[in-house]
Amino acid sequence: MDLTPLFASLLLIILAELGDKTQLAIISLSSCSNTLVVFIGAMLAFIFVSAIGVFIGDALSIIVPPQAVNLVSAGLFLVFGIYMILTREKEECFRERSSKYALLSTFSMITLMEMGDKTQVAVIALTAKYGVPVIIYAGTIAAFIILTGIGVLLGRVFSRWVALKYVKLGSGIVFLLFGTSFLLEFLRTILIYC
Repeated sequence: MDLTPLFASLLLIILAELGDKTQLAIISLSSCSNTLVVFIGAMLAFIFVSAIGVFIGDALSIIVPPQAVNLVSAGLFLVFGIYMILTREKEECFRERSSKYALLSTFSMITLMEMGDKTQVAVIALTAKYGVPVIIYAGTIAAFIILTGIGVLLGRVFSRWVALKYVKLGSGIVFLLFGTSFLLEFLRTILIYC
């Protein structure tokens, strides 16, 4: 079994989300609320949003020719890579004072932040490209477990260790590498058929 899709989704999601506004929200929420509740709420949101992304990507892999998927995926990853390198996001602080509603507020916040976000688009593109939704989903959820665990356990300390601009730069470069790889694969298939 080819594990490339598993590792591609795991690595890409980790790098895309590391230092992202969603992880900053998890770090902030966990500093104000029960960490287990924040972890569960965030994971439920990631499971929900990723399932939607895998479903859409799987449908696209059946309907859309692989060459078109490679070209669109390349474009998306290149745009996200450039965006991550060139933009500067504020480190927003989200605080939840009452742990009574922490689960619902965490789930709602993370779901809204991730719906249509670059990571959901990445999940759609990876699923459409590789055509193995279960493996992409497994890699994606594994990445979110790792990231959410880091965010919850480290709380505010994480942002003191690594400057957000370096995290975003590294993530942007990885997106550019994936985009370039997809573009080269598209060009290779075009040249083979010409």
